[in-house]
Amino acid sequence: MSRRRRSDSGVSGCVVIDKPSGCTSHDVVDQVRKRLGTRKVGHSGTLDPDATGVLILGIGAGTKLLQFVTGADKTYSAEIVLGTETDTLDSSGQVTATHDMGSVELTAVQKAAAELTGPIEQVPPMVSALKVDGRRLHELAREGIEVERKPRPVTVHRFDVEATSDPMVFRAEVECSSGTYIRTLAADVGTALGGGAHLRNLRRSAVGTVTETEAEPLDDFMLRPVRDLLPGIPVLTADVAMATDVGHGRSLGPAAGSGMVAVVDTDGELIAVYESRDGELRAVKVLRPA
Repeated sequence: MSRRRRSDSGVSGCVVIDKPSGCTSHDVVDQVRKRLGTRKVGHSGTLDPDATGVLILGIGAGTKLLQFVTGADKTYSAEIVLGTETDTLDSSGQVTATHDMGSVELTAVQKAAAELTGPIEQVPPMVSALKVDGRRLHELAREGIEVERKPRPVTVHRFDVEATSDPMVFRAEVECSSGTYIRTLAADVGTALGGGAHLRNLRRSAVGTVTETEAEPLDDFMLRPVRDLLPGIPVLTADVAMATDVGHGRSLGPAAGSGMVAVVDTDGELIAVYESRDGELRAVKVLRPA
């Protein structure tokens, strides 16, 4: 008989980490695995190594719910540095071009940002984690390979810009759909102003309704209930008979409303996620099969 793997520890839940600069999202996952003694840890969306902010991790059964977090809107703060382009579109890269943009005023930057607000198409940067033909773009970029990338539709809900004490640096706050590249927005602002720009000090301040005020340091975090991965979703408490039906993924009958429902047992533990489809409550994800 084989020995039990550490991934069988039975630990489930989620953690909200305030990712520090200088480590990858995978580094965070590794540290949480060691701390909790389980391999079943996943995150809801990559942050660049230099970026900081909200990184939501699912633990054990919580990994099954990350699909409901990954697609949530995100909010970021950052600084746009005019006059300098880099090969990574941010401050970690090598300078590839410089421009005289000392005369650019705040109103012009705000106008460029406004034109990048709403439904737009973005070309993913070569330094992204997006895969092309099975290879991540940043892996190809490190080898000096650049490939054609198709524009992808994203939505920028809000793109606010304000001046700083440095006339070449503008503070930005962006609320956007999942999959939006903030470094690309910064570069596009520079291009729209007739020069170039790059991004620095990127911070993710919110993922959906989870904000940075809930995020905890990597070296001092608490395991939270799995239900915390579904904030704001209506809750349905199942008795023993209903819990059995839920464990089999059966329909729970006519739906009173629309959208998703978190189904919990009489102890308040999440056992499934259901959704109103075709007038019935149907299973989307069952965490505790019968």
